[in-house]
Amino acid sequence: MLMRTDPFRELDRLAQQLTGTGTWSRPSLMPMDAYREGDEYVVAFDVPGVSPEAIDIDVERNMLTVKAERRPVAKADDAQMELSERPLGAFSRQIVLADTLDTEHIKADYDAGVLTLRIPIAERAKPRKIAIGGGSGRREISG
Repeated sequence: MLMRTDPFRELDRLAQQLTGTGTWSRPSLMPMDAYREGDEYVVAFDVPGVSPEAIDIDVERNMLTVKAERRPVAKADDAQMELSERPLGAFSRQIVLADTLDTEHIKADYDAGVLTLRIPIAERAKPRKIAIGGGSGRREISG
């Protein structure tokens, strides 16, 4: 049996019971980091304990939606739960992507409980040089 001393344990347990676990109609928030790395944006979501098959990634226009569901682990019939702190249920996050991102070429990787999306910057949004053409003749403006 596991025992630990935590003065806020009962308060945390009560808060969890009041807020409940996430459902598909009201999912819990999924923590994330977002940063730029070279010519792409990287968004990393924490989804520990979720199998890749339970993760759903959708892009509609500029709205990126990530949903995941952590299901209970199957236990033996004679198993008795002593402590349960890992949240179960649905988790979700929606992000509005800028028009400067190429949503057609998003790459997704899942490793060690972290879902990483790499979103390239669109070619039209990258800085470029514009050549100046020289005039072939002189024009006079007469008034």
